[in-house]
Order: sequence, then C-alpha cells, then structure tokens
Amino acid sequence: MKAIVLRELGDPDKLVLESVPDPDPGPGGAVVRIRAAALNHRDAWIRRGQYAGIRLPIVLGSDGAGEVVAVGAGVDERLVGQSVVINPSLDWGTDDRAQGPAYHILGLPDDGTYAELVRVPAANLCPKPGSLSSEAAAAIPLAGLTAYRALVTRARLQAGETVLVTGIGGGVSTFALLFARHLGARVVVTSGSDSKLERARALGADGGVNYKSEGWGKAAQAMCQGGPDVIIDSAGRDAFPTLLEIIKPGGRLVTFGATTGSTATVEVRRIFWKQIAILGSTMGTPREFGDMLTFFAQGGVTPVVDQVFPLADAAGAHRRMDQAGQFGKIVLSVGV
Repeated sequence: MKAIVLRELGDPDKLVLESVPDPDPGPGGAVVRIRAAALNHRDAWIRRGQYAGIRLPIVLGSDGAGEVVAVGAGVDERLVGQSVVINPSLDWGTDDRAQGPAYHILGLPDDGTYAELVRVPAANLCPKPGSLSSEAAAAIPLAGLTAYRALVTRARLQAGETVLVTGIGGGVSTFALLFARHLGARVVVTSGSDSKLERARALGADGGVNYKSEGWGKAAQAMCQGGPDVIIDSAGRDAFPTLLEIIKPGGRLVTFGATTGSTATVEVRRIFWKQIAILGSTMGTPREFGDMLTFFAQGGVTPVVDQVFPLADAAGAHRRMDQAGQFGKIVLSVGV
C-alpha cells in the first residue's frame, strides 16, 4: 500500500509517500481502506518533535473514514464492506471520568490514517453517517469528540445558556460552535482574524471579538450579556486571566489545550469568589463518540471542511496548517 511516512523530524517536506507492507487485522482488529483522512495539530507537533513518546518511522493521522476490507479473529465478518468512521481514542479504560494508563491516540505509537490502509481495533469503528461524504466524515473524529466531551459531558451545557469559544477556525473550536448552536445555546467566539469571525457568524455565531484588539475581554463579556455561562478554551496562558475575569459567577470554564502556553498567572480569588468551575477535558469515551455521531446522523450538524489535498501532497496540507489560515478541517483524499 501507499502511505505517508515520517522518518525524520522537521518541516512538512519530511512527510514522504512510500510503499509499505499492508497491515494485518490481527485478533480483534480490522483493516480499513481509507478514503479520506484529516489533519490535527497533534500531527504537526509530532512532525516537529514537540510531542511525547515519538517513535520513527511513523505513519501519522488520527482521523479517517473508509470501508472495512478485512477482519481478524473474533470479529464479525459482516463488518467487511461496511462504510465506517474511525474513533481514534484507543484503550480509554473502564472509568468514564478519565482515561486509563493504557490510553493512546491513533497515529502514535500505532501507525495512523495517512495511508491507503490502516489497522484499528474493530471496537473503534462506527457506521459512517450516510448523509456525509468521506471527506466530511473524516473531519469529525478527534476534533468532534473533543468538542463533544468539553461541551456536553464536562460543561453540561444547557439550552439558552451563552458559550464563549476561543480561537474559532480550528477543528475543535468550530465543532464547539456547531454543537453549541445545535443544543440551543448562544455562541460568541474569539479570533485574531476578522475574516474568521465573519465565517463564524455565517455558521450561527451570535457575535465575535478579535482578541488582538484592546479591551477584547470586556467586549466579549458585553456580547455575552454580562458574561458567558460556559467558556471552551484552547489558548491557555494568554487568555486565561481575562477569561476568569469575564465569566459569569457560577460559570464553567473548560480547557482542552494551551496553544499560547501552559503556564498562566491568575487571581485565585476570582475562582472562589465567583464560584467558577475549571474543568479539564481530553478526547472522550467510546460512548461519547457514538453519541456525538448522532448529531450528524440526525442531519442537524455538517462538518466544516477547509481544504482537501491529495494524499501525495500531505506536505502541502501541513504547510496549510502551519500557516494557521484554515477555517475548519484540512483533509487528505486518499483515493476512489
């Protein structure tokens, strides 16, 4: 099969199309012929050597959709031929509250979806929502699951509440906007790009603030009619003190990333005096993945695909991500 192989760390040109052996399903496993795969920032961090536990060579990619072509011992053979989307959240464990010690994500240390074929546990395959193309379905898994757990499980978002989503345009933040609107919430977003704010409004955002502007926190607070009930944040250090200042008393701040840094100086009194709940969130459980897919199966939500590249141009797709100009998911088309 053909696959994009990373043999040395560095710039996007280190992603090279090669011929590699076909995977074997193994006991409990299945082999999926990938029709489309999507990029995540995790892929770029691994490529640049900014991620723990890197091993080379590796086939990157956590997100994928395609058809099952083979199954291993103990797997129902009727799965062969079915169109599926892959849940990249592997070996979550038995406690829904947090992942267990064996937890890992497809694409490191296991070879991922930047390939014509990938081996995954059969339990991590779900039917592809019939209304979606392979490219749209491939855009969902990692970002969609992360957004769903943050909003639904951790924040327990209710209809009529107001959500502030930081960094709109990224995969998780875009899904958070779509899911929050689907659940009946008002949504205000932030971005450093006015064009991304306009795109967000076209998708249903009730307002948007450029975080590069002076006093952006107060402006966001006013748009949220006194402050957000829920904040979904991936920025970390640069935004965190302002977010604690503008959130409503009793609000819930969910953090799933730290793109501007993981260390922030905050006024602790704001947390206890306003009775704020600060909640961490990472990926999600198999149950949450299945529940999240129902949003798409019901036809109420459509993934936002930024741009589609051929598999052979994975380097070009990574350059697009490095430029931070995307709105929604960057996708690789793997074949017919």
